[in-house]
Amino acid sequence: MKNYGYIRVAAASPRVKVADVRSNQEEICRMMDEAVRQEVSLLVFPELSVTGYTCADLFGSNLLLERSEEAVAAIRTHSRGKSVTVVVGAPVRYNDKLYNCAVVIRNGQIKGIVPKIYLPDYNEFYEARWFSSGADFLSGNVHNEGRFMDDGRNFVREGFCAEVRYCGCRCNISPNILFTVGEATFAIEICEDLWTPLPPSSFHCVAGAQLIVNLSASNEVLMKHVYRKNLVCEQSAHTLSGYIYCSSNYGESTQDLVFGGSSLIYENGTLMAEMDRFRTESQLIVADLDVEKLTILRQKQSSFYYVTPDGTRASTYAQMYSRVEAGDSADTDFDKEFHRYIEAHPFVPAGDPDDIRARCEEIFSIQVQGLMTRLEHVQSRTAVIGISGGLDSTLALLVTVMAFDRLGWSRERIIGVTMPGLGTSKRTHTNADDLMAALGITAREISVVPAVEQHFRDIGHDPSVQDTTYENAQARERTQLLMDISNQTGGIVIGTGDLSELALGWCTYNGDHMSMYGVNASDPKTLVRYLCKWVGETRFRPGENAGGRSVRDIILDIVDTPISPELTPADAEGNIAQLTEDLVGPYELHDFFLYHFFRFGCEPRKILFLSRKAFGDKYDEKTLKHWLYQFFKRFIGQQFKRSCLPDGPKVGSVSLSPRGDWRMPSDAKWALFLEELS
Repeated sequence: MKNYGYIRVAAASPRVKVADVRSNQEEICRMMDEAVRQEVSLLVFPELSVTGYTCADLFGSNLLLERSEEAVAAIRTHSRGKSVTVVVGAPVRYNDKLYNCAVVIRNGQIKGIVPKIYLPDYNEFYEARWFSSGADFLSGNVHNEGRFMDDGRNFVREGFCAEVRYCGCRCNISPNILFTVGEATFAIEICEDLWTPLPPSSFHCVAGAQLIVNLSASNEVLMKHVYRKNLVCEQSAHTLSGYIYCSSNYGESTQDLVFGGSSLIYENGTLMAEMDRFRTESQLIVADLDVEKLTILRQKQSSFYYVTPDGTRASTYAQMYSRVEAGDSADTDFDKEFHRYIEAHPFVPAGDPDDIRARCEEIFSIQVQGLMTRLEHVQSRTAVIGISGGLDSTLALLVTVMAFDRLGWSRERIIGVTMPGLGTSKRTHTNADDLMAALGITAREISVVPAVEQHFRDIGHDPSVQDTTYENAQARERTQLLMDISNQTGGIVIGTGDLSELALGWCTYNGDHMSMYGVNASDPKTLVRYLCKWVGETRFRPGENAGGRSVRDIILDIVDTPISPELTPADAEGNIAQLTEDLVGPYELHDFFLYHFFRFGCEPRKILFLSRKAFGDKYDEKTLKHWLYQFFKRFIGQQFKRSCLPDGPKVGSVSLSPRGDWRMPSDAKWALFLEELS
């Protein structure tokens, strides 16, 4: 069974009974069984979950500590034969000191113990009254049989690990332990560790941990939950990690504090699961984290493994860690149930209205600012755009209009050119004319039919043969006209082609492929459609143009028009006959494929799996597989067109500029990817 690079993790926040270790042990075991039923590989419980966090001076009771160790032993026994790695919180004695620890248990064994480093001793927290800091194991204050090494500046201890006998087992105890479960590596920090200026998890991650486990007992006060979420979110983002934060629940003492069971699971800054707070029952949240994705992101970010400005590499820190094989991951059937939302349209802004508005404003502003800078730099007198009545030229025109408005230039200096060809439909032609008139730009119309027909005669091409030559001759004639008009008027040609067309090579080489500045080069087709609709609905009012169609109404009609290059004749009623998505496939699929291949290096089988999750109700697997096959064939085979792209602004995390984000030889082979699918 393939795991596609995922691992199923869970945070369990049981109802607590303070100092009643037997009751807590039974609830932990019950929740372990539930996690096994859900095929979880890594299960995390809160800080001091065996005893309860709020035992206070009872931690000085020998009976409580003995019963706590017995409870952990019972949990260890209960774990036998189960394919889940469990992390519980318990007080652990070592060398006559007491440590607030996370105990890692798997299949009847204790794999390691991690003590808390930073002990709060302020306001309502007094942990330093009962516990010692895990920093003892890092400073040489405990017995350590590891050898010393000279790193050129001072002596550091290799391993930073001591051995302890606990629950009848001998195991390592140290903050610096990396645990491996299947293909994932996790490390542990405890509550306050995260709230410090230099959290241990930052060092754990550069040493090799892809997942961070945090056993916490974080109380609730006004607005603390928002701050806590931001803290976990940012830590997971800048460490490129999965972060499982599990906090104490109902039943902890409310003598002075209230614990609401705030548990969170994040992946690289994205919230994957969140527990309902202030519930009275035990709760379990589950998420499927993409370890493979985290690995690829770290691999691409070369600065990730430089830990200090003087160039100290992560390998120096990695030598300070012990490594423990906790066991294989669970045999999780991700096809049957997937605890992860897969966005079908990853390029399209989503969220609440304010978030959507902010994202659209930013994308549009980046495009406008890029064009403004270029226009001023080349001292352009005009901007020349081919207006087809389609989505791409509409967005490019809107960006240009906004750029001219911000520069304080007259819109009459924008020259929009309609160039009817052999397949132009009445609907797109009318929309192009009306849009230019409504926006107040200079409009010109030049039919390419006579020139193309002459060209066919010149090269001896039969016009009844509607092949690539028939189509490309029109695209190249249009580009020639635009280039010459820009020379004639002292301007530049604004490119209209989008990212999806570049990915598929769905453009005519040295035709619509070429311009002097491509404002849409980083916008995929799904985003172009969305932005056009957003601009139409938010920047223009219905009926704004007296005596004619409003800009808003024209744009919305363009958004509803089928996508077509209109290079073959229309049907008998004058409607579009050549539909792009019938030829190359649905753009929403190709944009989805591009996003996951480019951003995360996903193999074809994984992309197919993800597309089933995102589009399962809309496309069957045969259809998904067919278009994914076509995507890889076109994407790899059409690199030569991307190798000589005009300049254009990058607006998102995916860009195919040969000068920056995507550098690939034009003669790379696609066999490797197609074989994976077949």
